[in-house]
Amino acid sequence: MTVYKGLVKVSTLEGKPTYLDITKEVEDIVRESGVKEGIVTVISCHTTCAVFSEEYDHDHTPTGDTFLQADLSDGLNRIFPEQHDWSTYRYPGLDHFEEVESWPNPEQYLPNMDRRMLWNGDAHLRSTLIGSNQTFEVENGELQLNGLASIFFVDFDRTRERNRKIKVCVIGE
Repeated sequence: MTVYKGLVKVSTLEGKPTYLDITKEVEDIVRESGVKEGIVTVISCHTTCAVFSEEYDHDHTPTGDTFLQADLSDGLNRIFPEQHDWSTYRYPGLDHFEEVESWPNPEQYLPNMDRRMLWNGDAHLRSTLIGSNQTFEVENGELQLNGLASIFFVDFDRTRERNRKIKVCVIGE
């Protein structure tokens, strides 16, 4: 049995959820693995991000999201509204702020030590609901997505631009 690991690196935007189609990158890693029959698991390394599979939608909003992505964001916003103040969610609490501020690199998480940069409770809850990983079949050395499906990575944290990592693990023979 072969276990092959790959990594996809992406950059995300400030101000709105960032949806990225990572299908080609996952297909490339599956090919590199040499696995002919097995599975591939795509895993977000971040607690405000999710991985999901959806049909590729050819229609786009003026901000570049597909209609399905915009509809998903609208639906999730009804369930978990964006956090814009201290009263939207319990998270983050004072203990969490103090913990982050004690880390050796707090500026990475709190640019200019601005506690509002942790107002991302909605992003954590949305990613929990959607899920941090997906598993797909590998058959005849190819990723199996059943036609129009694509693999998407989404960063729901809109507080600032970020560099993100997605692990891809191919297992099989």
